[in-house]
Parts: sequence; structure tokens; C-alpha cells
Amino acid sequence: MATKAHQCLHLTFMLCISLVLSSFADLQRFEHPAKGEGRLSFLVVGDWGRRGFYNQSEVALQMGKIGEKLDIDFVISTGDNFYDNGLEGVNDPAFEESFSKIYTAKSLQKQWYSVLGNHDYRGDVAAQLSPILQKIDSRWLCQRSFILNAEIVEFFFVDTTPFVDDYFAETEHKYDWRGVSPRTTYLANLLEDLESALRESTSKWKIVVGHHAIRSVGHHGDTPELIKYILPILKANNVDLYINGHDHCLEHIVTTDSPIQLLTSGAGSKAWRGDVKNFNHDIVKFFYDGQGFMSVQLTQPEALIVFYDVFGKELHKFVVSKQLYSDIQPTPPAEIGTAPPPDRWDRHGKAWPAGWSSCFTAWPAGWSSCFAAWPASLLRGVASGVGLSLVVAGLTGGGGYKSEKRATP
Repeated sequence: MATKAHQCLHLTFMLCISLVLSSFADLQRFEHPAKGEGRLSFLVVGDWGRRGFYNQSEVALQMGKIGEKLDIDFVISTGDNFYDNGLEGVNDPAFEESFSKIYTAKSLQKQWYSVLGNHDYRGDVAAQLSPILQKIDSRWLCQRSFILNAEIVEFFFVDTTPFVDDYFAETEHKYDWRGVSPRTTYLANLLEDLESALRESTSKWKIVVGHHAIRSVGHHGDTPELIKYILPILKANNVDLYINGHDHCLEHIVTTDSPIQLLTSGAGSKAWRGDVKNFNHDIVKFFYDGQGFMSVQLTQPEALIVFYDVFGKELHKFVVSKQLYSDIQPTPPAEIGTAPPPDRWDRHGKAWPAGWSSCFTAWPAGWSSCFAAWPASLLRGVASGVGLSLVVAGLTGGGGYKSEKRATP
């Protein structure tokens, strides 16, 4: 009898511990209402905190201009917020010298939602997570992992650094793993919470943000641990965009086995590494090795994504649509890079190259005659179910958004 009582007591104790661990692992949620007309716009920048050096101030200047033009709602930081070794504490002057005194434009006085990068883990992680920093600059909000609900979209911010095996084997740098150990439990809880939150989400758009790239042709390349553990969850739960930093470049990648847009915006300061790995034109829609940032404009039916360089010049833009056939939105050759706003796309069809407009006036009749005149690469995209705007974005000629590697300015 005593043995059974002991077993029951032990089981009760273990259940209590499990509940406590689960409650600690739950992802914190924040709310950010969209504009009244159901629109949302934001900027994305990563790998920036260098006290204004390495063109950080110049990128910040252009962010302010684009932010004003787009009337942005907030800014997302993809991590490596403070170089080289994070913050030393909540009173570290680097916070103001690399953040408050750099991003001074009126349009950037909005909420900043940030994740941690590997360089942030080399300092006092608790400092970046501390509400004390919010008293110094109310824009700042940084968590390990959290969810942001913005009505038409849910963002899932993921702490990717603890996934990378190399950091735990490295002896050159010291990492602050407080709050992460034991690692296996931390990662298991995080994966479970991410999968559960994505599965239960009813949002029109699902966007996941992390520091490390899943796929990249930049200096660091792919992250095998994220391909193994994170990517299957994203695929299974119809995630639309995965946004990251880490590689100091701008990238747009779409793999052949998934419609997820893999977007790197890690060019907030030091860049121009000059090394590119495995540049596969079938999946790499755009790559730029210099400084810059990214904007996203969201409505219920579509997302417009634009990459900018340090001068504020548009380098690459494309549309992701949530409607079956609305991905077909080519622009005439003379207007590549200057697509009309969404409310003008139907009228813009009148100016499409000869033979294209008839495809749509006769929609869906006459498809075969239209397809017969289209490039083979576009037809392959149709056959594989890839969104047509993405296929058009990969073409090097004709109407559509053009993806290309830019020369050094």
C-alpha cells in the first residue's frame, strides 16, 4: 500500500512539474492592430547594431524615408542587434548608441519587434529582454520567442540560435545560455509550441521570423538544424513567409518543393562579404551582397515585398497572392520595378504587351492559345502549381518582376 501511495505521489509530482514546464514554454502573445482599412506595412532590418558605422546610419536614413512613404506600422529586427558581443547589461551605452540615436526618423518612432541573434547571445541576454530597456526607449521589444497578432497576419518569432550545434562546440566565444538549459528540453518545448500555435492559427497570413536562414547562398549558407526541425513545421502549417537575418545580404529564395518565401534581410550595417555559395538560379530569385533592408505591405489578398539598397533604391520586388489566379500581374518591360499599386492592377491590364490582355478578357476561355505563346519556364511553373507572380519574377526578360544580382554601386 505504501508503495502504491509513493507511486501516486511521484506521478502527481511529475505531472505538476510537466505543467510548470509547459507554462514556462508557452509563447507570449502581443497585439498590434492593423489599419482601419485592413492594411499593414512594416520594414525589416537585421544585423545592424554597430554605433552607426559600416553604413548603419545611411541605411537608417533610407529606412526613415521609405517608412514615411509607406506609413509603416512597425519595424521587425531579425537579430544580431548589438555587435560584437551583445549588451553588457541594461546600462550599456551601446543600446542608445546603436539604436536610439541611430533610428531617429519620425517614421521609425514605432514599435520594434526583435529576436536575438548569435552575437546577442555573446552578451547579457537578459539585458535585451529586460523591460528596463523599454523605459529607456519605449520602441524596444525583444523576446526569445513570441507571437504577434496583427489581425490579418500572425507573426511567429522564433529563437533560432540554440538550434545551432556549432555554438555549443565553439570555444572561441562565450555564450549566455541562461534560460536555455537544458537545451533539449528548451528546443522540444519551443518546437511543440510553435507547431501548436501555427496549427491553431486562423490568420489569413502566417509569417515566421528568426535570426538564422533556413536556406541561403550567402556567407553562412543553409542552417541544417532549421531544415531538419523548423522547415517541416512551416510546410505542414502553410506558412507564407520565413524572414531572417544572419547572412549580411538581401535574398529571396523559393525552393521547388514548397511555396514558402524565404527572405533574408541581414544587411543593416556591415556587408559586402563577396562570397556566394551554390547559386542555384532555379530557387534563388534575388541576391544582393550589400547593405539594405526590406519592406512588406500586406492586405487580405496579397503581400508586396520590396528590397532596397543603402541609397533607398528598389532592387527587387514581387507579389505573393492569397487568391488562386491573382498572382498573374505582369508589368510591361518599360515599367519593370515600378509596378502599380494593387488597386490599379485591373486597369493596368490594358497596357500589357500585345496578346496578353486577350488572355484575361477571354478568361478562362482561350487559355491554351495564351499558354502556347508563353515561355517554357512559365509553363513549368503553372504545371507545378507555383504562384505565377513568382515564376514571372524569375524571368530575365519580358513582362514581370525581374530578379537579378546587382553590381556594386
